[in-house]
Amino acid sequence: MSVLLSLTKFLLIASTATILSLCYLYMETGKCTSPPLQRAYNPMPNVTRQPTSCSCPRSMIDLTKYVNKDKFSDIVKRRAEVFEQDQIRKKTILNELLLAPPHSPLQYPIQGFIVSPLKKGIIPGLSVHTVQKQSYKVTLSVSSGVLAVERLQEKDQVEGQGEKVLSISASSLYSLNDLLGRVSYRSTVYSIKSGDLVHFTFEQYKAIFPVVIRQRTVPVLYELGEDIKSQVTVTTKTFLRYPEVNYLVKTIRQFYEDIKIIIADDSLKPQKVNGDNIEQYFMPPAQGWFAGRNLAVSQVTTKYFLWVDDDFYFTERTKIERFVEIMESKPELDVVAGSVGEYANSFTLIYDEGDEDGGCLTRVKGTYQPIPEIPNCYYASGVINFFLARTDAVRRVGFDPLLKRVGHSEMFMDGLGELLVAICPEVGLNHQRRKANPQYKKFRKPAKSDTDNKLYLHFFKNRLKCMKW
Repeated sequence: MSVLLSLTKFLLIASTATILSLCYLYMETGKCTSPPLQRAYNPMPNVTRQPTSCSCPRSMIDLTKYVNKDKFSDIVKRRAEVFEQDQIRKKTILNELLLAPPHSPLQYPIQGFIVSPLKKGIIPGLSVHTVQKQSYKVTLSVSSGVLAVERLQEKDQVEGQGEKVLSISASSLYSLNDLLGRVSYRSTVYSIKSGDLVHFTFEQYKAIFPVVIRQRTVPVLYELGEDIKSQVTVTTKTFLRYPEVNYLVKTIRQFYEDIKIIIADDSLKPQKVNGDNIEQYFMPPAQGWFAGRNLAVSQVTTKYFLWVDDDFYFTERTKIERFVEIMESKPELDVVAGSVGEYANSFTLIYDEGDEDGGCLTRVKGTYQPIPEIPNCYYASGVINFFLARTDAVRRVGFDPLLKRVGHSEMFMDGLGELLVAICPEVGLNHQRRKANPQYKKFRKPAKSDTDNKLYLHFFKNRLKCMKW
């Protein structure tokens, strides 16, 4: 008997809940007059994330050791000021945490409402879904624009037309939603990439939704062309290694007889690299690897460029077409690398932005995960010196010319979150055997001052306090 009573009680509660749910769903029709549950709610809670310090175990490099001790306080202060300016450029109100209210009768766009600077747009989907009442009133407010009801008539009860705070009253739900369907937002502050928050209030219900203010961009497109020479340019940087770069060119021509080759050359005594469709750019002596990379990439006119070191050589596995095929099938990719000999080196980067003392960065050998639908390809943060890249994407990140003798992975550090990188080891080439070159060797091994300057650069430019590299 007790079991039967418990079951009956359960069914009664469930039936009541179902009726109340149906009542709420159909309350616009007037069949249910009980108001929904009233509750106070703050859609924009004060939960601003406070930066927390990241840890630097002994295995990590303490970058503060590479800062001039006599000027340490001034440098840290200057870094903080530069970082604040950088955040002003990058941060937006759209990064604020917003919570959707539960059981709310308010309908509004949660994403995708975009207006151009100083332009106007109708806010899509604004409406109220509630029980029938004698009267209704809603309020909307913004901070970087103005609100208005389009095609306003004399009978419409609207206050604050063309202002930051707009109040709408109506005697029927139909009239209220008709007015809400004509509410427009106009940006009044010129900014090419920012946003605003609309506060939407009805009785005790509150909601906040974003407006994206963004200048539409003009596409910059590359015509792919019909063959590999119109799709890809081979780029390299050479210094005091003319036998190696000439052999590289010879092997390229074995497989791609007319593809363009761009050589940035900062050798002490320049020599001409002969051959058709070769552009050799002579630089002031010993300007460094990244300066040469910048120069070479700046002269590329094709959609993609293939980066190779001057002491590599092409083989039957060097299938540039496969790289292009992968990039075209996955347009969001920016860089795809292959293997050099038996090595398919790649790494991931773990970054913690830390607090005012700076962030922490760790490089971990390996990849993130396989790329769906592309066998034997994997996502990574950085890759080996043999890769195909989208010309425009890498130009946006660039190669820091302050890194002369020490640097490769640093481009991928600067591009973290900007470049989508992958490695597909099936495409490969080989490394030439090293030859005795005493003059080159003197420059090849960086002086301690070069390494120290690089670590200081990471402290200031990348705002790091420690790193594991």
